[in-house]
Parts: sequence; structure tokens; C-alpha cells
Amino acid sequence: MNNIRNFCIIAHIDHGKSTLADRILELTGLIRKASMEQMLDSMDLERERGITIKAKSVRIPYKSASGDEFILNLIDTPGHVDFNYEVSRSLMACEGAVLLVDASQGVEAQTIANANLALDAGLKIIPVINKIDLPNAMVDDCSLQLYSMLGLHIEDILHVSAKEGTGVLELLEAIVDRVPPPQGNASDPLKCLIFDSFYDAYRGVIPHLRVFTGMLKAGDKIMVKSTEKVFEVEEVGYFSLGLVQAAGLSAGDVGYTVALIRNAGEIHVGDTVVSAEHPEVPAIPGFRMSQPMVYCGVYPIITSDYAKLGAALEKFKLNDSSVTFEKETSAALGYGYRMGFLGLLHMEIALERLKREYEQDIIATMPSVIYKVATNNGEIQMLDNPSKFPPEGQIDHIEEPMIRARVIVPTGFVGPCMELAEAKRGSLVGIEHPDDKRATLVYDLPLAEMITDFYDRLKSVSRGYASMDYEMNGYRAADLVKVDILVNNGVVDALSYISPKEGASIKGRALIYKLSKVIPRHQFKIPLQAAIGSQVIARADIFPMRKDVIAKCYGGDITRKRKLLEKQKEGKKKMKMVGFVEVPQEAFLSLMKIEE
Repeated sequence: MNNIRNFCIIAHIDHGKSTLADRILELTGLIRKASMEQMLDSMDLERERGITIKAKSVRIPYKSASGDEFILNLIDTPGHVDFNYEVSRSLMACEGAVLLVDASQGVEAQTIANANLALDAGLKIIPVINKIDLPNAMVDDCSLQLYSMLGLHIEDILHVSAKEGTGVLELLEAIVDRVPPPQGNASDPLKCLIFDSFYDAYRGVIPHLRVFTGMLKAGDKIMVKSTEKVFEVEEVGYFSLGLVQAAGLSAGDVGYTVALIRNAGEIHVGDTVVSAEHPEVPAIPGFRMSQPMVYCGVYPIITSDYAKLGAALEKFKLNDSSVTFEKETSAALGYGYRMGFLGLLHMEIALERLKREYEQDIIATMPSVIYKVATNNGEIQMLDNPSKFPPEGQIDHIEEPMIRARVIVPTGFVGPCMELAEAKRGSLVGIEHPDDKRATLVYDLPLAEMITDFYDRLKSVSRGYASMDYEMNGYRAADLVKVDILVNNGVVDALSYISPKEGASIKGRALIYKLSKVIPRHQFKIPLQAAIGSQVIARADIFPMRKDVIAKCYGGDITRKRKLLEKQKEGKKKMKMVGFVEVPQEAFLSLMKIEE
């Protein structure tokens, strides 16, 4: 156990985490340079977007400068704030963390958030400044930022170029020297942490484990603490570039187990696995079920594909257990599903994977959050869909979820960033100046404002320099109203939304105007309305296409023309009574792009 080192690499998005992992694998002989290309980011979406979505692990054999043989277990972590919980569980499986900072970008918001998670978990942090080969590298500035913002000693900071391999061997030596070996006794009862899992069509759910105490081998009976389900182990092993079967896993090891776990809901990231013979072993602290923060409706474009979409979602949940879904119907869109996600990026990734990997033609409604609705009779309802809200007269008050956002921005862009946060109903908690070039803004913001276009607009007003991290911060009462959209006097439930009362009419007018441009003209007039309860706050009409019924009347008495026009008028009246207006997909997308 003294020759095992369990560590992870934590960084902000695009600071070179996957490239550094590639270089470590190459220098330790696991891969050849010719085959090296983001080995731990195997998903197409990960490579396209340059982010880690699904964490990977790998066991690296390493011979140190002193000649000793070591086993380095690299546990990769996602970088985005949406996957914050998965990062915290990966950190729990390690004793050390390599904190990576881009020399051209400096310490960013997610860097601080992940560093604080590592410090809370009691990990030994090795600060590393990456991309020192770039001409605009600010190595000295980054060192001062690490010292002033995180309290890390400048003499402990390593300088690395992951792209060129400079300083990577020194980093491996530092991992061996500075990261403590795992503690635990192989003779004690079994206790393991599940820090990730994936689904295999033939062998079921395969959990990734860090063994803290005891031994795990084929034939053992294990119990999952949260569900108390018992399974028999068929195979154990460790991660190389694939799965490598082993005789057993001992205290300090990182590996996997196959136990024919067919249902993805029986295994959760952060749960504890113990021996079925010793169910009294306490669980590892910090476990919680993943809680969706953002919801949206997902419907098949072709109604007959509803069953096919349901089957695809069942398969998708096996690969991503943090996604939730339940059946939902809409008068406008038919049968579909209400899906829950950890955040907006998670939603984008999941919907893109459904389209690509599962070949689903789907339309998604505007994302919404969970509101806490108190009715006049004292009942509290947690509602994620505006169409489920009780009538306005029955609502006592509505509370919305809040976040605490930390924005790091150059001092020259503080003003525009503060203006944006104020426009999004943010309240300033504090402002700090870690150095003379940058400021840290701390704001309390409604989650509903953040999930639409806040991050894009933040990047826009700061010319790409601002970075942001956030955490949930409870609920707060707000003056909110439900706005219904009526097309041809019928409510389109999928277009309903929740808005602050103060700006409801502005947003309603903008949406009605957009709808008037995307809904095609019919042979009768179509009124479009935005209404709060019975009060109409915005209206526009789509005027009818007119057929020239008197074109054939090239002469004769005027009464003949009047007769034809009256007949047309009666026909339009009847058509309006039975006419059905089809709302195209663009109408739902326009909700997400309203310029307030």
C-alpha cells in the first residue's frame, strides 16, 4: 500500500487537463505518441466542445527516479459546475489533487471552487501552472494569484507544458513524494466508495470503486448501503486503457466490480459498498441522491415515435443515472416526457446525445426550474412545469430557487458585469480584489435567470474574460406570475412561462411579436395573446391570406360580386370556428431567444 498513490487532476474548463493526462500516459509507456489524442475524453461531444463530460480512471505503473515501482491511480474529473457532485465524490476517492492553472488565463472561478472542494476533502494539493510555452504566459502573475487567492506557497508551484511534455516527469516525481499513500487495513471489514459507474449491455451496471478497508474478490457478497440490496461479485479488476481482470482489490486500490446489477437505479455515485456479512459498517459521509435543477419537456417531432423515444430514454438513463424523466402530455405537442437535468450544460449534452447516439428527432421546450408554490389553504407544492400551477386566485405566494454566483472578471469589465447581474435581478453580496488586475463579484441570483442566457451574455459583456462558478442558495419569495400564451383563443400550455410581474408585459410583447413571425398565415385571422389569468397583457393578430373570389367577375352587376364576398365571409366564419392552428417548432425555440 505504501507504493500506491491515488490522485486526480482538477481545473477550470480548457486549462489542459485532458492533454496533461495524455502526456502522463505517454511518458509512463501506456500509450504511444502516435495513438495519443485525448485518450480519456473518448466521447465525440467531449472532443468537439473541449470539455470532460464523463470522468475516466486509469492505473499507471511508474518507476521513480530512485528506482522504486509505484502504482498511480489517476481518477479524472469533469470540469463544469453542473457536475460538481461527481467532482466531490472523485476527490473523496483520492489522497492528492493536481490543481492545474492555464498560464495565459490565470486562476478562474471553477479553479477556486474545485480547490476548495479538495481542501474540504483533506487532499494534498500540488499546484501546477500549465501552458508555459505560450508567448502570452503569465507565470509570475499566476503564482501570485495561487498564493493570494488559495494560500498556496509559491515555492511549491510546478511549471509544466502538457503539450510539449516540459516538466511532466517532475510532476510525476512530486506526486510520488508529496501525495500520501492510502490508509486502511485489508483485514478490516470491507468498505468501498462508488465514485462513478457505466452500463454494459451484457454485464449490467459496473460501478467504479475505491476500496478503503478490507478485500474484494469474486464470489463475495456485497451490500449497497442506501438501498440495502445484496449482490454476488462475479469479477473484479482495475482500469488500464480498458478493464483488466484481477484476483482481488485490497485496501487503497481503485478498480471495478461486476455483480450483474441490472437496474441503474440500484447504484448511485457517492454510495458506500460493504460486505453483506458486515452490514453495520458505517457509510462514507457526503452521499446524496442527485437532484435535478433544470427541467424541460421533450417530445418526438413525429407523434408515432413516442414509444421509440421512451425506449431511448430508458437506455440513456443506464449511461447517465442523474437524468430523470416522467411521462407528460401537452395539448400543443401531444405525448412526451418531462426531463430533469443537473444544469443547463447537462441538458444541452443530454439532448445532443439523444439526437446523435439514439437517433431521436425531438423538440425540447424552454427550460424551467422548480418553484415552491404556497396556496391559500396552506399547502406547499414543488412545481417544475408552469402548466401545473394552480389558478392565480389560489396562490398565496411563490418562492424561486436562488444561487450564489462567484464571477471573476478583469477590473475594466466590472461595470458591465454588475449591470448585467442587476438586470437579471441579482443582489450584490460582496466584491473582492485579489490583485490589481482582477475583481471577484459575489451575487445572489435567481436560478431561472441564470439558466437562460446569463452565461453567454456575461462572456459577451466581458469580451470572454469573465469566469463564473455557482452553488445553490435556497429559496426566496418573489413577485412572480404565470403568463399563458393563447393562439386562436386556446391556451398553448407548452408556451406558458413564469416571469417577474414587473417585466411580464415586456417579455409577453416580445414573445407575441416573435410568434407572429413564425406561425404561418391561415385563411382566417389568428389572434395571439399573452395573459396573466384573465388579464391580457399583449396581443397581435396574424392576418388571413385572402383568396380573390371576385377575380372571375369581369363585368356585370355589383350585386353578383357582393354575393360572392358574403359567401366567402360566411365560409371564413365557419372555418374560424373549426379551424386548427399548427404551432411550428420555431415558436418553441423563440422562447429561448427573447431579447428583453
